[in-house]
Amino acid sequence: MSLPTKLVHAGRKQRYTQGAVNTVIQRASSLVFDTLAAKKEAAENRTNGALFYGRRGTLTHFALQDAMIEIEGGAGCYLYPCGAAAIANSILAFVKTGDHILVSEASYEPTQEFCEHILKDMGVETDYFSPLIGRYITNHIKPNTKVVFLESPSSITMEVQDIPAIVKAIRSVNPEITIMIDNTWGAGILFKALEHGIDISIQSGTKYLIGHSDGMLGTAVANERCWDRLRERSYLMGQMCDADTAYMAARGLRTLAVRLKQHHENGLKVAKWLASHPKVATVNHPALESCKGHEFFKRDFSGASGLFSFVLKDRLTDIQLADFLDHLNHFTMAYSWGGFESLILANQPEELAKIRPVSGVDFTGTLIRLHIGLEDPDDLIADLAAGLDRIKLDKIKTTALTSLI
Repeated sequence: MSLPTKLVHAGRKQRYTQGAVNTVIQRASSLVFDTLAAKKEAAENRTNGALFYGRRGTLTHFALQDAMIEIEGGAGCYLYPCGAAAIANSILAFVKTGDHILVSEASYEPTQEFCEHILKDMGVETDYFSPLIGRYITNHIKPNTKVVFLESPSSITMEVQDIPAIVKAIRSVNPEITIMIDNTWGAGILFKALEHGIDISIQSGTKYLIGHSDGMLGTAVANERCWDRLRERSYLMGQMCDADTAYMAARGLRTLAVRLKQHHENGLKVAKWLASHPKVATVNHPALESCKGHEFFKRDFSGASGLFSFVLKDRLTDIQLADFLDHLNHFTMAYSWGGFESLILANQPEELAKIRPVSGVDFTGTLIRLHIGLEDPDDLIADLAAGLDRIKLDKIKTTALTSLI
């Protein structure tokens, strides 16, 4: 079955749709039993799709979980209230006091903060590694290493990791290490994490799965080896999502293929235009040769999403940034991404250096992160062109000189 067809039909068993096109929304805490025998049967099958208690899930949750299992090829899928919860609880399920984990230094900032605060207080040690480390990750594995956490492409700077080399190297040292990846950029379909030997593929379903910037969700799809432990420990930590959000994510799956195709086309057109702009130093789009790890993207990914970044030749002042960002017509400044709309944020090199604890940064200009939505890309290019034209470098230099006098 082709991916677009699978996305339309996955998780739509008659049990879940009850004769409708979409799955039912079953909101429930208590799930009632007509007989003692029915209660006993539900208890025995509570981890295998039986309606047992609301926190174990309802038909709405089961439909989305089945769909994600089919799409990502796992043994099971757990649902969380947001992507950060999916990351934190996936890690917590596999560590204890005295353990050690390895985390890509270019991972999502809240992932690093979770390690530096929660895990540190628990007595779990975290070391960071360059996303471009490849097989040399073995140099950082310790006897008590329990988890390796990847993210590809990297958050903000977009480096693409050599996942097969990393996985092979880890397995050669200790096959019991649990390898996880934040797979949000690829929406679980552009990069088939479990097919590349990763144990748990994690997403912020807030992004592309829901797709409309109106809900928050986390998913973790695990292989057979890790599923039981991930499921039970996440359950014991009280993790779940509400039925309405699960419904929105299941509905979002139906258009995911066509949305990602458009995100890919729009994003690449804007990225290529930026690459030729005189004020741009480099474009960090995995589909462009200028992006670190581009060769791994070509080998391992089936397409690109709409998120990438570019670095300006100059470090902008607050005044310049305001001139650029405050008057855009089609880009909104907001955290998150993955919706139908285009978003923009800026980072100064010193800000990024704080969350790159191993390698720092190798650029001096201001970095701009874009999420390219479903608008006409020509309109987006015109908007960016006008914004870049508003950056008056000479004016700022004159102002700075005057202030010194």
